[in-house]
Amino acid sequence: MKRILAVTTTALVMASALSACGSNSNSGSSGDASSSPSASPSSSASTSEVSSNGSGEQVTINLWTFTDEIPNMEAKFIATHPDVNVKFKNTIIATTDGAYQPALDQALAAGGKDAPDIYAAESAFVLKYTQGDASGYAANYADIGLTDDMVKDAGISQYSVDIGTLDGKLKGLGYQATGGAFIYRRSIAKDVFGTDDPATIKGIVGPGWDKFFDAAAKLKDKGYAIVSGDGDIWHPIENSSDKGWIVDGKLHIDPKREQFLDYSKKLTTEGYSNGSQDWQESWFADMSGSGPKPVFGFFGPAWLINYTMGDNAKDTKGDWAVTEPTTGFFWGGTWVLANKDVTKNDAKAKAVAEFIKWITLDTSDTGLQNYWANGTLKDGEQGTKDSVASSVVMSKSNGTLDFLGGQNMFDVFVPANANATGKNLTQYDESINQIWRDQVRAYASGQKSREDALKAFKQTVKDQLGIESE
Repeated sequence: MKRILAVTTTALVMASALSACGSNSNSGSSGDASSSPSASPSSSASTSEVSSNGSGEQVTINLWTFTDEIPNMEAKFIATHPDVNVKFKNTIIATTDGAYQPALDQALAAGGKDAPDIYAAESAFVLKYTQGDASGYAANYADIGLTDDMVKDAGISQYSVDIGTLDGKLKGLGYQATGGAFIYRRSIAKDVFGTDDPATIKGIVGPGWDKFFDAAAKLKDKGYAIVSGDGDIWHPIENSSDKGWIVDGKLHIDPKREQFLDYSKKLTTEGYSNGSQDWQESWFADMSGSGPKPVFGFFGPAWLINYTMGDNAKDTKGDWAVTEPTTGFFWGGTWVLANKDVTKNDAKAKAVAEFIKWITLDTSDTGLQNYWANGTLKDGEQGTKDSVASSVVMSKSNGTLDFLGGQNMFDVFVPANANATGKNLTQYDESINQIWRDQVRAYASGQKSREDALKAFKQTVKDQLGIESE
């Protein structure tokens, strides 16, 4: 999730879309991919170096990541920190075909001078590195001088902190915030509900799914679909559940997640959606209004607007607005971690901390957060404005977008980030989610009974992951 480049080839979209933000003129190309365990670790690696000319002995920082987004920040960091003498050695391995994690794991385990000093993890697998099997490699932020007070002063969303924390110790933060909103067509809102005012629409589509489906019925009567497909409601449902997929080592189906079966079926049988599947051509077509029925809205973070809808909306650009969603959620993101071994070298620990602080916690006008929110990372160029980790930065930044008819998206995304939760994730979510959604689609389309879909879900999780159900 991470971001979408403007592409039309479905395979490339799937390889670059499933987690957090997107490529823009701030950062160059990037893309979160869903990982699969079947790839060669070295199949898509690239390396680069960026050096500064500061005073004193030069410190080499080995940075590992899955896109060129963080490496593209380094030149601005060096420009704003002339006294820091660093050389970044970047290793970029795309998550396509599952290549990144095995290579990163091997490098962390090997250690030594070439081991990653800073490494990135996307939401699809971040818990493995902050709380799960590979969490032992990550330094506590406090051990390199990044304190809880800094986090509080920057107004970092709690969901992001929770995901990056193990036993009360913060190990990772992101530079982007991915709290979700409801993104809707203004013209359809006026036709059906008599207004496009976000404050009013918020009370029509929520809170709660009963209101959402009441709105869906009204939209249907006027010939509209409320969403493109069931994938549009999955992320709000998934990320608002009380518990995650694994409880006490067993597969657990939270009642809110189980209800997705019924909601998906309802969308299909009542004709409340166009029956599309997210990241397919029909989904993109609905963003431009060229699907079977005009679609009222999509659930998603700022990156969905900037890097997916922006490239596919075509003539509907400017006819969109954002409001608070039916239920709070987040979707995607990239967390930045430091290797615990950097604490063995004071100069390296200081340089690593300075870079991570600049990315995630610096709320000044020369911090990455400010540049990212305002789309000004590249000098003399207006890039894409994005929702950032710091609510302090967003509160003082200009989040108006022509795509949204001049609406300031930060007015919605600041509370959206605050209303998301990070306490229902597990390190197995990527695999389990895929199995779950396959079975839900089979039920919604009438291929399986509800009972058979649940039975197949539990059996497949057991077969593939060795996890028994409760």
